[in-house]
Amino acid sequence: MNELIKPIAEAVAMSVEAVGITVIGLVSFYVLGLFVVQAVRGRDLSAAYGEVRQVLGRGILLGLEFLVAADIIHTVAVELTFETVGVLAIIVLIRTFLSFTLELELKGRWPWQQTSSRP
Repeated sequence: MNELIKPIAEAVAMSVEAVGITVIGLVSFYVLGLFVVQAVRGRDLSAAYGEVRQVLGRGILLGLEFLVAADIIHTVAVELTFETVGVLAIIVLIRTFLSFTLELELKGRWPWQQTSSRP
């Protein structure tokens, strides 16, 4: 039974990984185009930079989520050994740290902090 599931899980993991890479790549090209269009239209570049940075950060966060999911699928369904679980734990920790720091950078607060009710 395991030998039947293994190739399917491998294909799913590769597909999810490809989606994560594609999301990051497409968002990168999109924000580059967005910045160029806003620069050509004469918009204030510091405001355009802030908007581009927000969109790119969200795209990277979304892509990282797909990449973590692919790693989990691959480790659990394809290669479940103590070594691969350890590597997965390190990868998930690093990507989680990146996600939290990007979230802090984008929103100016940690994900678990409440938004301030100040006007």
